[in-house]
Amino acid sequence: MFEGSIVALVTPFKNGEVDEAKLKELIEFHIENGTHGIVPCGTTGESATLSHEEHERVIDITVETVGGRIPVIAGTGSNSTAEALRLTKHAKEAGADAVLLITPYYNKPTQEGMYRHFMTIADAVDIPMILYNVPSRTGIDLLPETVARLAEHPNIVGIKEATGSLRRASEIIQACGEDFILLSGDDFVTLPMMAVGGRGVISVAANIIPSQLAKMCELAKAGDFAAAREIHNKYFPLFEALFLETNPIPVKTAMRMMGMINGELRLPLCPMSEANEKKLEEVLRRCGLLK
Repeated sequence: MFEGSIVALVTPFKNGEVDEAKLKELIEFHIENGTHGIVPCGTTGESATLSHEEHERVIDITVETVGGRIPVIAGTGSNSTAEALRLTKHAKEAGADAVLLITPYYNKPTQEGMYRHFMTIADAVDIPMILYNVPSRTGIDLLPETVARLAEHPNIVGIKEATGSLRRASEIIQACGEDFILLSGDDFVTLPMMAVGGRGVISVAANIIPSQLAKMCELAKAGDFAAAREIHNKYFPLFEALFLETNPIPVKTAMRMMGMINGELRLPLCPMSEANEKKLEEVLRRCGLLK
């Protein structure tokens, strides 16, 4: 159920507020273009600067708009266990199909602390849970042996692994077995990760090339890695360009250039530098996404 190209959806803003009409429009765009699942309120959705009310509203709108057509994996993580639990309970009540739980950031818990954090939530809310490991942002690394302990809980079904390491991907599969869902957290390593047993990606690039990434994942799942590799190689420069600056600054800028959204960000995120914007524009043109 949780596989293929799953978009880490941007949150569109208008005059400082969540643009609900545009959010619904983007969701329909993804369903029409074959996206296999949607993650609202993740890193790319600027969850860190959404109020509690906005966070819940974005999840509500996403679930309502999707209407069961594809899975909704709601971002409900926090560095406060109580807050993550509250958000997860809301996602369950809203009708989300699963939740995405980032490792607690800034307060830097031990492996045992992370284990207890996730187990507390998994014991309290009966919903499929996907762990999210992104040490470059959180300052901590959820190790494979801890993931294996957590995978014993029936509600903890997978992990978004964003170290970008194929060795780590293989270690998780070795520790947890192939029934545990391994999703790439980095577009540039999605295809090689699927070659070693990953199921797909929670993708930034899918915001602008949804059908292409859905096709790449479908081809890889079918074992046609030669055809999948053509898509990967064509868009690899884009995968890199979307991290010229902190995500989601480049992807929102690209979407503005493509006429999809206005590109508005919330501080402390700010517009791209002129030099990087020119680099991004050049890549979009090379990939055939701008005329």
